[in-house]
Amino acid sequence: MTSTAGHRFGFGLSARLLLGVGILLMGVRPDHAEEALNARGEALYRTHCASCHEGGVARAPDTSALRQFRPERIGFTLMFGMMSQQGRDLSQEDIQAIVRYLVRTTPEQQQPLPDSTCGERGPALADASLPRWNGWGVDIAQHRFQPAGMAKLSPDDVPRLKLKWAFGFPGDTRAYAQPTVWGGRIFVGSAGGKVYALDARLGCQRWVFDAGFGVRTAITIGEDERGTTAYFGDQRGEAYALDAESGKLLWRRRVDAHAGAVITGAPTLANNVLYVPVSSVEEVLAIDPRYACCTFRGLIAALDARTGEVLWRGYVSPPAQPIRLNEIGVQLFGPSGGAIWSSPTVDLKTNRIYATTGDSYLDPASTTSDAFVAFDLGTGRLAWSRQMTEGDAYNIACSGQYRANCPGTKGPDFDFGSSPILVDLPDGRRALVAGQKSGIVYALDPDRDGAIIWQRRVGLGSTLGGVQWGSAADDANIYVAVSDVGLKTVPPSTAGAQKSVFGVPMKLDPSQGGGLYALNQATGEIVWHTAHPGCGDRPGCSPAQSAAVTATPGVVFSGGLDGHLRAYAAKSGEIIWDVDTIRDYATVNGVSAHGGSLDGPGPVIAGGILYVNSGYTNYGTTPGNVLLAFSVDGQ
Repeated sequence: MTSTAGHRFGFGLSARLLLGVGILLMGVRPDHAEEALNARGEALYRTHCASCHEGGVARAPDTSALRQFRPERIGFTLMFGMMSQQGRDLSQEDIQAIVRYLVRTTPEQQQPLPDSTCGERGPALADASLPRWNGWGVDIAQHRFQPAGMAKLSPDDVPRLKLKWAFGFPGDTRAYAQPTVWGGRIFVGSAGGKVYALDARLGCQRWVFDAGFGVRTAITIGEDERGTTAYFGDQRGEAYALDAESGKLLWRRRVDAHAGAVITGAPTLANNVLYVPVSSVEEVLAIDPRYACCTFRGLIAALDARTGEVLWRGYVSPPAQPIRLNEIGVQLFGPSGGAIWSSPTVDLKTNRIYATTGDSYLDPASTTSDAFVAFDLGTGRLAWSRQMTEGDAYNIACSGQYRANCPGTKGPDFDFGSSPILVDLPDGRRALVAGQKSGIVYALDPDRDGAIIWQRRVGLGSTLGGVQWGSAADDANIYVAVSDVGLKTVPPSTAGAQKSVFGVPMKLDPSQGGGLYALNQATGEIVWHTAHPGCGDRPGCSPAQSAAVTATPGVVFSGGLDGHLRAYAAKSGEIIWDVDTIRDYATVNGVSAHGGSLDGPGPVIAGGILYVNSGYTNYGTTPGNVLLAFSVDGQ
């Protein structure tokens, strides 16, 4: 399958074929056939899909979430995307039936949205005086710290933050792309594959670009002789450059040939080179025992920012080799994995680029999985690596019904999802700091081939626990949020039971997880720790704090799976502001919108306004589809 999946996943896919798929999925059938088609679709869904989407796999959206997707998105995924393994035994008529069973258009969905286009031209994009938040971490060192002159939000202002406007992502159940602020505009991707340019002050729409597949990365902005360019990647593994003024496509590039390659971390731009991190969904494909697992290997692709030409690809490990047959006789490969989930860190002093990696997908585990890695900035050569967890091999087959492709170690699945933060220490040394799903935060010396300076445990660690999406750093401390999601086994009939990573009914544990730490950058000593205030009697609540942390002078912001965004005093850890984002919103674009769990991206602050996406459906967390803007007194 590996040799053909790349073709099916987007290479040589003709416009005629895609058009045919669209007609197939959107065509109208007579009323007398609709009932029979829905019954057939439900039976096929129960046979081929429900074991994962209704109780088997934590990362698979449930039926209610799937019903929010566009029909062409579900069809594409089954025919050409990450579910093509599951869909390869289905005919086009079978896929049509499944799509029609899942997607039922409501009268509200049929109504056209009001025109939310801005009525005025707005500020100039190139105006350097306008506050900015660029990409994932503000700077190429990934600090996630916004200086006062850009934030324009003092600690005394924070308790007065109130909702200014809300923007809804139509049809989505996750708002998982961190916004970027530049030139008086907000640039933000969506799970539905749209990239929006909005007015930063009003929330009205400047332009929209349809990538056709989910855009999870933050948008990275660059300026050169052409003007201002917006760069991002999608969940199909393609990188894009758009004219930031108009939204016109300048170039797009498939950055790696592997069928399972996706781009989750924001690209980092330095000296007209775009460094794109590549992760994958191959660990999901592995659930099919007929799939020849696993051949993906994490990488950074360096692209010419002007043309999209690939200058080099730096892989974390050599190509996978045949190792053994699984229990049904399918050839298995290794080592594999080492996905790079987060935005890389550029070090112009030493001409190196740093990243953190995920686990291996199959044993034997690579020595560069669960590691800090350094590549030469000019050639992509792997300069050094420092592994934090040895022998960690895991894929979704380990938590599904069919386990033929599960490695013998079965985890512990201690990926790094956090960008390494490059900081200067008081003694003149430098450090790379990142937290791991193991619950341990590490500081490494980038000038001594990643020698460990200190390590500090802040969480219990687990498949869903430890440190997830990233920390923030000011001049003295690293601010680290802890996930440690807790799941409780319950009887199948229990109200609120959710899918599980072990294939049995579970519920989120309201008593486990969460907390924010301030660690001294030089020593790793705990400066303060603030526990999550608790969920009370809220059903389906988890205190886990998985989302990335953001800091401004004197204040640290951390969101939680309970939907709350909280602001902490940087000196003491005292909570000085708390807003619950889980509610319905009237939006500037007329989309029905609801807030949900905060996971993945953190808030961004620029020009006195805080922007945060709300909504993340996964292993029982709360879906949502809204971008929120908060300002002092809502003004």
